Formats: sequence, structure tokens, C-alpha cells
Amino acid sequence: MLIKEFCAENYTDIPKAIHAGAGRIELCDNLAVGGTTPSMGVIEEALLYAGEKQVPVMTMIRPRGGNFVYNDIELKIMENDLIHAKNAGTDGVVFGCLTEKNEVDEEALEMLLGNSEGLLTTFHMAFDALSKEEQFKTIDWFAQLGIDRILTHGGPLSTSIEENLPHLKELVDYAAGRLIILPGGGIHSGNADKITAALGVNEAHGTKIVDF
Repeated sequence: MLIKEFCAENYTDIPKAIHAGAGRIELCDNLAVGGTTPSMGVIEEALLYAGEKQVPVMTMIRPRGGNFVYNDIELKIMENDLIHAKNAGTDGVVFGCLTEKNEVDEEALEMLLGNSEGLLTTFHMAFDALSKEEQFKTIDWFAQLGIDRILTHGGPLSTSIEENLPHLKELVDYAAGRLIILPGGGIHSGNADKITAALGVNEAHGTKIVDF
């Protein structure tokens, strides 16, 4: 059974998306910049509605658009936002943090994970900024850390998801069930089944993953 993770920019579309078959919600704001942390009001209402329907909500923790290199103040904001979302009852959180050298920011990641105890965790498409060699090392490391899934387009967002299937398949095979590789970016209701079948995965992510 395919789990369709609907990427919601606000509360408004959530009831329609769940009714149309979304099995999980990624909740964010400001999709024009790739998604940032939603307001507490939005988080609370989304959790209330999705909770009644037994649909898990993953809350985006990202203080701004742009790159994924964060300074100490931004990381403090992320920590506070994560704690608030956790206290509100979010099922999981979505984040990603890199260094100037385009490697995962270990210190920031440890802080975020330390506050995520008991929650599902997704490392978002910041993963796609890593070199391919680094991606495989990162999968090993994330599996040890207990990160649940990696959201990835398998290449730059300027490329189609279909072009990236060979690399995505490599990532899926390498992860070998140790964590979930969640394909996203250009997946919609029309191609989700074909893409997930090609990759041998049973989860997919997108803003058009369900029709309503």
C-alpha cells in the first residue's frame, strides 16, 4: 500500500488532501522557497484535524528560505520551534542543515536530534546538495543515528524525477531498509505508482500526490 505524503503549505488543503487519500502530511509554510516552519496556530489545527483521521503530521523546521547553512541564532530558533512543535503533539519533524563545505552540519544535527526524541525524523532535500560519495556515507551515518527517512529528488530540482531514477534506485538499494528513502519533487498522482514501483519503495512525497 503506497503511503502518499502530501506537502501542505497551510491548513486549508489538509482536509481535502486527507479525504483524497493522503496518508501522511508534511506541514510547512512558504512553499515558494521550498518550505519553512509553519505558525503554531497552523500546527495546532493541522494536528487536531489529522489526529482525528489518524494521519501522521511531519512539521517542517526551517527558519528561512535560501541555503541550509545556519548560524547559532538560527539554530536556536530551530531548536525552539522544534520543541514547540513536539509539545503541540507533532508526530515528526523535517529538517536539514549543512556546513559551508556542503557537508552535513554534525553539531546542528545532534542538537536537532537530541530534541526529537520520540518523534519521527526526516532529513529533507538539503541531502541533494551533498556529493554522491557523501550521500552514501551519510546514509550509513543516519542509519546509525536512527533518522527515519531521507527526502530526496535524486539530483538537482532542475532535473526531472524520471531522469534521477537510476541514482534514486542506488540510494534505495544502498539504504537496504535501514532507513527510508522518500522520493519527492515532481511526483504527482499520475506518476507516483510508476515511480515507487521502479524504486521498490512504498512512500512518495509531493504537493500534487493526491487529486482534489
